[in-house]
Amino acid sequence: MSTEDVFLTSTYAGKVMHGVCLRPDPHTVNRFWGRWMLRPRQESDHDLVVSVSVGNDGGMGYVLITGASSGLGAEFARQLGAYGHHLVLVARDVHRLTSLADELSSRHQIDVEVVAADLLTEDGVERVTDRLKNTSSPVTTLINNAGFGLPGWFGDSTIEAEQDQLRILVEVPMRLSYAALQVMPHGSRILNVASTAGFTPRGTYGAAKAWVISFSRWANVHYAPRVHTTAVCPGFVRTEFHERLGADVSGIPSWMWLDSARVVREALSDAAKDRGVSIPSKRFKALTALSRILPDKAATRLAGRGR
Repeated sequence: MSTEDVFLTSTYAGKVMHGVCLRPDPHTVNRFWGRWMLRPRQESDHDLVVSVSVGNDGGMGYVLITGASSGLGAEFARQLGAYGHHLVLVARDVHRLTSLADELSSRHQIDVEVVAADLLTEDGVERVTDRLKNTSSPVTTLINNAGFGLPGWFGDSTIEAEQDQLRILVEVPMRLSYAALQVMPHGSRILNVASTAGFTPRGTYGAAKAWVISFSRWANVHYAPRVHTTAVCPGFVRTEFHERLGADVSGIPSWMWLDSARVVREALSDAAKDRGVSIPSKRFKALTALSRILPDKAATRLAGRGR
């Protein structure tokens, strides 16, 4: 899609508006939560034009992203920063966070806060929940992205490692979501990064992601329309995740790998449509549907790839 000829559809404040914009400026248009959405111009759109001007954050507050120093977290930051949203970046690696914050604030003229926090510690979680409760500069989009996997199956790992994984994948997003829901204004959003592993028998990692998916689907109904919640369920994504895990991915065909930019684009698009679950790409939608009808033995064998 050319950036020089796009059509905008807005459902901001419950009103459907349309407009054509040449060379859109991210500081005036193209906000998912506003919600200005870009799509290719169609013949039926004719020449209807609407002029739109909003502030840097569209009046929608800050976006807080955990695990923001790399991978999908950093990509969420880059794309939402390009849309003009102010950001709160959370991770353990303060040097990488600061570097990303400097890059985005300079490039997009936005406010970027850095919260260095180890979410496996009580102090780290409290530091982030305190920021979520700060209503003077409110967080209106929470992206629970922090997480990791373990190199071995349950029984091969230590129980301490399993507890840490359960904490980062379930307890932390639960606590941050709870804190956010206490103060989030109408029209806010929570995105919980899950995985297609949550639809398959895949040990404790899959079980934890299944909790995230189930919770997100329920929350998206229960707290809407004040807060919409989306579980983002990617398959194999080209990030540092598998390298850190020490997983052998040599047997995974190239067609099964997704680009992180695409995953984030599709996740934001699905969230803007108030969907409870986002499964980026048609190929993983199909594989997820297949896994639901396969016998457990076959589904487990399919899900076990990438270890």
